[in-house]
Amino acid sequence: MNAPASKRVVLTHPLGWIASGFGVGLAPYAAGTFGSLAALLPWWFWLRHLPLPYYVGIVALAFALGVWASQWVIDRTRIEDPGVVVWDEFVGQWLALALAPAGWIWVAAGFALFRLFDIWKPWPVRWADRELHGGFGAMADDALAGLLACGCLQLLARFVPL
Repeated sequence: MNAPASKRVVLTHPLGWIASGFGVGLAPYAAGTFGSLAALLPWWFWLRHLPLPYYVGIVALAFALGVWASQWVIDRTRIEDPGVVVWDEFVGQWLALALAPAGWIWVAAGFALFRLFDIWKPWPVRWADRELHGGFGAMADDALAGLLACGCLQLLARFVPL
């Protein structure tokens, strides 16, 4: 299925809207970066205020929903990891910022670290990207990139006084 046709398919069902980050994945370029940026809005206005156990629960539910929604898009487009799917960026970004210290500089650092690990794909992100497939595979590599970014952000916060 060609790109314009796959984008039209996404808009036909609520799972497509979720997988595309409510349409953000339809950006003509850098859809992943736009997805990560869009993920900052619910994080800033809602998620960051939650107690950690609720935060983790919400992100786990978002991951599960993303597996379902991504698989729906993959089944309809017959593309293994369609660029229009950016819900994985939402979840990965939320994981990266899960323990972020207060302050815009930490949000920017978390954003940058997540994008770095999502694009560069160090181990185990690269392993997940190559070995895991379907909706779970589409979500897992970004979740791992988010966890790596979270860990690095914690190290920075510990050793770099700001």
